[in-house]
Amino acid sequence: MRKLGLIAGSGPVPIALAKHCQSAGRGLFVARLKGMAGTELAQFPNIEVGINELGKLFKALKSNDCEAICMVGGVERPDFRTLVPDMRGLRFLPTLAMAARRGDDALLRALVDEFESEGFIVEGAHEVMGELTLPEGALGRHVPNESHRADISRAMQVARALGRLDVGQGAVACDGLILAVEAQEGTDAMLRRVAELPESIRGVPGHPRGVLAKAPKPIQDTRIDMPTIGPFTLQRVARAGLAGIAGET
Repeated sequence: MRKLGLIAGSGPVPIALAKHCQSAGRGLFVARLKGMAGTELAQFPNIEVGINELGKLFKALKSNDCEAICMVGGVERPDFRTLVPDMRGLRFLPTLAMAARRGDDALLRALVDEFESEGFIVEGAHEVMGELTLPEGALGRHVPNESHRADISRAMQVARALGRLDVGQGAVACDGLILAVEAQEGTDAMLRRVAELPESIRGVPGHPRGVLAKAPKPIQDTRIDMPTIGPFTLQRVARAGLAGIAGET
C-alpha cells in the first residue's frame, strides 16, 4: 500500500482520513496547511507548511517516502498579490495565477499537474476512504415526500447549471422557488443567507420546508474537489428551516 501524504486544510474530513489510514495500517504523513488545518492532526507524523511553500512541501513529502498525496479539507483562495512563495513556489506562481483567472477548477487542475510532475499519485478522499461517499437512497428514518422531491429536482437542476459555468456546487429551493445559489462564498455562507430570508418563503425550525442540493461540476476533478456535506452543513440546514439535503457523487 502506497504511503500517503495528506495535505490537510480545515474541517473534520482530514482528521477522519488520518484516523482511517492509521486504523488500516497505511503509512501516513500529514502536511498541515498553516492557519487552516486543525491542531488534532499534530498527533500524526506531520509538518506545517504555508500555502506558498511548495518547495518545502515537496521536500517533506519525498523525505518521508510518500508516493501518493490526497488534498482534503477547506482551503481559502489566496490573495496572489500578497503571496511570498519559496523558490519552488515562485516558479509555479505565474501558472497558478493564470489558472485562477479561469476558475477554481482550472486552479486545482494546475495543482494536480504540478504534483504529478513531481512523481506523486493523486488520490481522492473517496478513494482513500470509500465510506465517505453518499450511498443511493435516503439516509436515516426520514424520506422525502412529493413536495420535497419537486424541490430536489429544481435545486439539483440549478446546481448542475452552476457547475457547468464553474460558479458553484449548490442551490436551495423551496416550493419550487430558488432561494439561493452557491458561488465563491461557499455553502455555509449561502445557508446563513437563507436563514435571513422572510419566513413566508422558507421553512422554520419545527416546520421545515425546502432543500439544499449539491452536485459536482461536470469539469470537476473529484480527486481534489468533491462536494462535501458535513455536520456543520446539517446544523446550518436545520437553522435555515430546510427539510433536507440532496447530493450526488
